[in-house]
Amino acid sequence: MAVLPELEAFLELAEFGRLTGKSRAMHEQSPQQARIDFEASSVFLDVPLDSVDCEDFTIAARDGHSLSARLYRDGKPVDGLQPVALYFHGGGYVVGSLDSHDALCRRLTAQGGFALLTVDYRLAPEWRFPTPVQDACDAGNWLVREGAARGLDATRVAVAGDSVGATLATVLSIMAVREPAELLLKPKAQVLVYPVTDATTHRASHRDFAEGYLLETPTLDWFYTHYARMPQDLADWRCSPLLAADLSGLAPALVYLAGHDPLHDEGLAYAERLRAAGNDLTLLEQPGMTHDFMRMGGLLSEVEGIHTEVAGWVRARL
Repeated sequence: MAVLPELEAFLELAEFGRLTGKSRAMHEQSPQQARIDFEASSVFLDVPLDSVDCEDFTIAARDGHSLSARLYRDGKPVDGLQPVALYFHGGGYVVGSLDSHDALCRRLTAQGGFALLTVDYRLAPEWRFPTPVQDACDAGNWLVREGAARGLDATRVAVAGDSVGATLATVLSIMAVREPAELLLKPKAQVLVYPVTDATTHRASHRDFAEGYLLETPTLDWFYTHYARMPQDLADWRCSPLLAADLSGLAPALVYLAGHDPLHDEGLAYAERLRAAGNDLTLLEQPGMTHDFMRMGGLLSEVEGIHTEVAGWVRARL
């Protein structure tokens, strides 16, 4: 299937910007400039909803670092503790923030039925592997220890994310079963939207969609170079969960893929491994979309229905 016409026009505009010298590929920039450009581009994809309440605070990481966090609620009265989606933003471990994914988090929360907590894990290259994994784990443990004080039910949690945020959600789902002493949280569901699952291998989709489809294969390699302390880190299952020895007994998973995405094939391979290991799997795909479609609520009319679909799946499992 071809790229959706509205999305094709957006991609052509981005390509025109490069041809005229007004913009550069992310992997041709410094991390600092890439972050600035990523934040600026986010405003073209969607507009945050005003109807959702949010609260900013901090969570202490294991080394004492204060992680910025944001808690979203739909504003409706709640009896008792509220189920929660623990959401991690994408951005290759190098870019992305609470603000870049604010509109998406608001739209998911507005669907109702759960609160949404998102945490600003530390970014590379200033903070390399495994710091973001540890920050994600610390956020999960905070929910268990202190979530009730903010009205959150740590026994009804879905871990979720897009791109490398989905990787962090994946890793927490595995840790909950294989390393219970490290992660106290026991998620009831995991939402993995176009996840990174194998940073060691280029598959067919890395070649077929290497350039011109928003996320580019050279950018992925640039991300991994900044994230890994040494090349061997990329083969660690916490970087590449597809390489984990045992994927049995995990929380029910929603894996959502984009058809025109270099990450498509590794996401599909991970979904197949989840199914083969006996897990409850829902596999969905948008054949005419690219990476990052979840943040395109203001660009593509189809995305509203996707948000409804994802939120409904989460609600049914919490």
